[in-house]
Amino acid sequence: MATLADLAELVRAPAALSVPGDVVAGAAAAGALDRRTPALAGASVLLYWAGMAANDWADRDLDAVERPERPIPSGRVRPGTAVGLAAGLTAAGLALATAAGGRRAAAVAVPLAAAVWGYDLRAKNTAAGPAVMAACRGLDVLLGAATGGRPARALPAALTVAAHTWTVTALSRREVTGTDPTLPLGTLAGTAVVAATAARAARRTPATATPGPADASAATGRRGARTPREASRRGALAALVPAALATWYATGYGAAQARVVAEPTAGRVRAAVGAGITGLPALQGALTARGGAGLLGLVVAAAAPLGRRLARKVSPT
Repeated sequence: MATLADLAELVRAPAALSVPGDVVAGAAAAGALDRRTPALAGASVLLYWAGMAANDWADRDLDAVERPERPIPSGRVRPGTAVGLAAGLTAAGLALATAAGGRRAAAVAVPLAAAVWGYDLRAKNTAAGPAVMAACRGLDVLLGAATGGRPARALPAALTVAAHTWTVTALSRREVTGTDPTLPLGTLAGTAVVAATAARAARRTPATATPGPADASAATGRRGARTPREASRRGALAALVPAALATWYATGYGAAQARVVAEPTAGRVRAAVGAGITGLPALQGALTARGGAGLLGLVVAAAAPLGRRLARKVSPT
């Protein structure tokens, strides 16, 4: 019988730290951060774990040759258990998303779940694989924007996370065989573009609902008008946070890819893929801060070092 540790390895449990930031970044960009956001993030985690379990079930014959230590080929988790867990987690994720965000959230969560299963069962080993996985992450960002605000404003964040995901997925296809320097050079260039996009200063609209004129007048009466110097100071801080977090993201993930360029072995590729997964919260934090929620962006980014530490115990790939 499978143990809890075996199931945690099957779903890459620690890698789920890279997931909630998608929803938070989307909500911040759309101005939709509210009490429903944590539940939508939880739904996103459930769908992510479902995808990991379905991935190993679909790849069980290949893993028996290339990665016999994984839970299914090693005999620690039965194939039926894995696919049953994947189906149950999918149902739970869709139910939670619908309960938290109603029809609007369900309208994003259902295509997201379909894309996850489509990747695992069909697209993974085709030329469309990286694009489909990128679509999964982009939809995950849009899930955070589905409850209100202006969802269209989350599209740039969704495309940024999708572009990052494309680079990670393209590298992951060479985790067993290794590659030549051309691939990591291309993904490294993509990472530079992603980081530059995320480093842009936060827009001036708040991440939550904008108060009406009466609220603004009352606030001015209580606190007094903001001076130009104070406004300038706040603006500089708003620009600093996304830039700093984007630089952190680019440095960690970029360095791992640079090592692949120098030595394009399978081990180096796996390390770069792991860096791309565990470093994603820094990018999500930058996008959250760019959406006007600087402090929350720092909280999201804090998952990056924790994810790297946990990855030493349970592989995220």
